[in-house]
Amino acid sequence: MTELNDLGKGLAFLRENPIAFIELMGATPEQWQREAFEALQSNNRISIRSGHGIGKTAFLSWVTLWQLLTHYPTKVACTANTSAQLYDVLWAEVSKWHRRLPQQFQDLLEIKSDRIELRGAANESFAVAKVSRRENPEALQGLHSENLLFVIDEASGIDNVVFEVAEGSMSTPHARTILCGNPTRSEGYFYETHTKMRHRWKTMRVPSWESTQVSDEFVEDMKIKYGEESNVFRVRVAADFPEADDDAVMALWKVEAAVDRDVETTGSVIWGLDVSRTGKDRCALAKRQGNTLLEPIKSWQRNDLMVTVGMVVDEYDATYGPLRPEAICVDTIGLGAAVADRLRELGYPAIDVNVSENAAVKQRFMRLRDELWWKAKDWFDEMDCKIVRDDELISELTMPRYAFTSGGKIKVESKDELRKRARSPDLADAFILTFVDEGRGGTSWASQRPIEIDTNYVV
Repeated sequence: MTELNDLGKGLAFLRENPIAFIELMGATPEQWQREAFEALQSNNRISIRSGHGIGKTAFLSWVTLWQLLTHYPTKVACTANTSAQLYDVLWAEVSKWHRRLPQQFQDLLEIKSDRIELRGAANESFAVAKVSRRENPEALQGLHSENLLFVIDEASGIDNVVFEVAEGSMSTPHARTILCGNPTRSEGYFYETHTKMRHRWKTMRVPSWESTQVSDEFVEDMKIKYGEESNVFRVRVAADFPEADDDAVMALWKVEAAVDRDVETTGSVIWGLDVSRTGKDRCALAKRQGNTLLEPIKSWQRNDLMVTVGMVVDEYDATYGPLRPEAICVDTIGLGAAVADRLRELGYPAIDVNVSENAAVKQRFMRLRDELWWKAKDWFDEMDCKIVRDDELISELTMPRYAFTSGGKIKVESKDELRKRARSPDLADAFILTFVDEGRGGTSWASQRPIEIDTNYVV
């Protein structure tokens, strides 16, 4: 501990002056970051709901390094809802700011893939990174120290059972907890820290427009694109919890929770193609393999039908063999029929899907489209699926509402109804097409799929 003793006076000063510690790394903290650090001096529990791009990951990184260098002994537990958020975002940010410390401070810490240790005291002072999962909720358990710190990123997406298991550790004397993240969920532990448990927590709300790191153009673009009253704007910009619509088909928090979730991809590859030719509507192509949306949904506008055929053909031919789809499910209402016909003529596995026809479960759904939306809802409800970050897709998936007919059947809002209050959900419609059952209506994929593909096609 010789090095620490030599730097003792400086570290003691920085412990009482965390803003000076931030400035030591060449950073100028935002006003909310200053307030949060000051609050940390006198509050053991802080919960921060934030908009997009405000610098929350930098703040959590600064707190982690400050705790390690200015408190002895200390143990820090860092966690997030996915490995991508924890390691690729938070842990990478910690490493970045560690490199900006003066050399004598850098030398005190050894950064590893999932652990940071104080040199010479690796068992007494360290930070550890563990993903929080429902099936393995012990990420915040088992640590004992005079100075404990729990750093919890994207707290809204972490299952309640993780907090239930960790409550004892978080409540020990001298333990501090920081929750931070977009408020994607109007229920759960993070939500309750801002509502019924507010008396026990120092809470902060930081909308995007309060940060100098977020441009006015971003805020205006989000307002125009999704609407000021939309849940996407509320969560990603205004740092407000989403309004819970009892009649919404999909809950925003369940869709958000699927972003970059750690899952093992299984199942067949199916593509969904929603076809449009003119106007504001777009053609959209979704690619799903079982429990995983393989990539962002592609969309394009104002192309004639044969250009659409060509784009799908190019996508298919450029796809690695095992990831080529068993079926390309094309909405054949209107213009889509010609696209499906031409794809089959060229030897590609296009399947006609008329979403206005009867559902397989006629007693429950008005038509096939309603049934497909419900299958997509069930897919998210299983909490074992993964999508990529795409705010537009998330907005479209969480926009439709449903109602019951006089006969007790489920009916999801139509495209025409949705256009009256938002943009046509073309990305979402392509996505739900991937849930068409193999063998629906007695017709299998194989019966509609040519044996050979003509590579000398002319579109």
